[in-house]
Amino acid sequence: MARRGAEEHPHGADRLCAAGDRVYSRAVRRGRVPRTDAEAVPCLLELALLHPDPDDMDWLVPTSPQEVMTRLLRGVYDEVSESQRRVGSAVAAFEWYAGLGRELGALAAPAEGSAIRVLDGLSRIQAAMDEATEACTTEVLTVQPGGIRREAELTEGLHRALALRGRGVRMRDLYTHVARHGQGLLNYLELMGDTVEARTLDEVIDRLILFDRTVAFIPANTDRTMALELRHPALVEYLVTVFERLWRLAIPLTAPLPDTGIEGISHREQSIAALLAEGHQDAVIAERLGISVRTCRAHIARLSETLGAASRTQLGVRIAQVGLDGHRSPGLPAGALTAPDQESPSVR
Repeated sequence: MARRGAEEHPHGADRLCAAGDRVYSRAVRRGRVPRTDAEAVPCLLELALLHPDPDDMDWLVPTSPQEVMTRLLRGVYDEVSESQRRVGSAVAAFEWYAGLGRELGALAAPAEGSAIRVLDGLSRIQAAMDEATEACTTEVLTVQPGGIRREAELTEGLHRALALRGRGVRMRDLYTHVARHGQGLLNYLELMGDTVEARTLDEVIDRLILFDRTVAFIPANTDRTMALELRHPALVEYLVTVFERLWRLAIPLTAPLPDTGIEGISHREQSIAALLAEGHQDAVIAERLGISVRTCRAHIARLSETLGAASRTQLGVRIAQVGLDGHRSPGLPAGALTAPDQESPSVR
C-alpha cells in the first residue's frame, strides 16, 4: 500500500499535489485532521508534513510551515550544485509556506505541539536520532532495558556512538545486571574506551535516550516501531532527574555485585525474591529483570530448595523470615535459615 501511494504521488514537499495541498492547508488552519482525511494523500505522511497526534492516534497534526521551510532550504543548499531548477522550485514553495504561516500568525511563535513529536516507523526514528546525534556536543544519557544486549542492537547504533566519541561527547549508559554477562556489550565498551561509563541495576525503566539534556527519545508502543521525540524543557528535565537518581543507585560495570549476605542465594535470586514478595507473577518478574521466564522459574526453584520451602506460599514466608523482601523479621539475623524439618509455628 505504501509503495503504491508513493508511485501515485511522486513529488516532494516543494511541489505538493493538489489533493495534498488541500489536506495540508486544512490541517494547518484547523490544527489537526482525522487520519482518514490523509488516506488518499500518503505523500503527506511520507514527507512528514503530517504526523500522529500524541493525544489521539486517530488524528494527524501538521508540521509547522516554518519547519517545512527550514527543511526545504537545507535540501536546496545541499543540492544547489546539481540542479538549478530545483532551487527555483523550492523558493516558490518557500514563498507559499511563508504566506500560509503569515495568515495564521505562526511566524510569531512556535507551533503548538512542536515540543512532542510522534515518530512513526523505524526509518523516521533513525533519521531523528541521527539528526540529534549530529547536533549533540556535550553528553548522551541512555537507559537500556532487557537482558543481554544482542550484537545487532549494539551494531545498530555504533555509527552514532563513534561519531559522538570523535567529537568528545561523554556517554553514560544504564543496563540491567543481566547485561553484564553479554560479551557483545563488553566488546562495545572496550571499543569506546573511557568515552562511555556504564552502570547496572536489578531493573531499569523503559528505553530512554537523552541528548545534551535538551531532547529525549522514548518508545511510543510496545514493539518500538513508534517513538516520541520530546523537546519540552519540563519533560526533558524530569527525565534527566529520573536518570540521575537511577544512576546514583546503580553499580559500576567494573565493580562486582554486592554479596547478599545469605549463603547459597545469589544477587539475582535476591532480586527475584523481593519481586515475589510484592506478588508479581513469573512473567512479570522475568521481564523486569531482563531474563527469560524459564530462567526465572529455575531461580525460584533454587530459592525454594535453599530456603527449604515446599510450596509457593511457604516460599513467601521464608523470604520474609530471612529479610529477602527488604523487611527482615525481628530477631532473625541475615542468613539465618530455618531447616525444613524444624519449621517455625508461623510457617505451619
